[in-house]
Amino acid sequence: MKNKFLLCGSIGWCMEIFWTGLHCLGEKDLTMMGHSSIWMFPIYGLAAVIGPVSKYLKDFPALWRGSIYTVGIYFTEFTTGSLLSKLQICPWDYSQAALNYKGLIRFDYAPLWFLAGLFFEKILSDNS
Repeated sequence: MKNKFLLCGSIGWCMEIFWTGLHCLGEKDLTMMGHSSIWMFPIYGLAAVIGPVSKYLKDFPALWRGSIYTVGIYFTEFTTGSLLSKLQICPWDYSQAALNYKGLIRFDYAPLWFLAGLFFEKILSDNS
C-alpha cells in the first residue's frame, strides 16, 4: 500500500502541475508555469484506496464506479481542505468560482474527478 500511496501522490502532483499550467493559456501566459503544494502529495496519495475499493466495484458499470469515485474525491477534498483551512495552510481557494461550496470544492470539476477516479482505478489495477 505504501508504494501505491507514493505512486498516487506522484501522479496527482504531475496531473495538478499539468492542469495549472494549462490554465495559463486562458491568461495568455505562454510560459504555462504549473504549480502545486507539498500538502497535495499526501492528499493525492489517498487515491491509493481506489485500488481496494475497485475490487468491490468491478462488476458495476463505469458510470457508477466513476460516480462513486467522484463522491469519494469530493469528500476527501472537502475534509482535507477544511482541516488545512483551520490551520490556515489550505493551498486552494475556489471561493471565486461560480459552482463552489465553501471555497473548498468546485462542482464544475465533477467530470474531471470522474475521469481521474477511473484513471486511478486503471493505474492501480494494472499495478496490483
